[in-house]
Amino acid sequence: MRKITRYPVEGHNSLWHIYRTVSPWKGVRNFIFIQIARYCPILPLKNWIYRRVLGMKIGKHTAFGLMAMVDVFFPEKISIGENTVIGYNTTILAHEYLIKEYRLGEVMIGENVMIGANTTILPGVTIGDGATVAAGSVVHKDVAAGSFVGGNPLRELRKQEES
Repeated sequence: MRKITRYPVEGHNSLWHIYRTVSPWKGVRNFIFIQIARYCPILPLKNWIYRRVLGMKIGKHTAFGLMAMVDVFFPEKISIGENTVIGYNTTILAHEYLIKEYRLGEVMIGENVMIGANTTILPGVTIGDGATVAAGSVVHKDVAAGSFVGGNPLRELRKQEES
């Protein structure tokens, strides 16, 4: 179950209410720095941008593949542990703007996690330490530590190994 907070809106769809929830200047600034980080091949510089400019919590030796896209409006709601790999072109969202509501949720990714390329991680999920998420997956629910999951809808691909 995702841990999200729902905010109902009246009138037009919730995306038309976006600048009531986040400053347009924050959106523009974050977009520029996220685009720099997406194309930057220097991992320490990427992590510096994520930590210092965007306010994300990023562990030591975490690596973002090229083109990884973090939430533009709420990057500070994303935490990633040490020695984790975020695959090429992965998207990590901390918000959803729908027709009659928008939703916000923290995304917590543990240590030593492998996220395959082209994965989408939705708001409000926790991915436990040592988990592996197969390429092309949509993470719409929590992932247990040490598990191997994939697909859309997300399902366990291999049982956890007991220690």
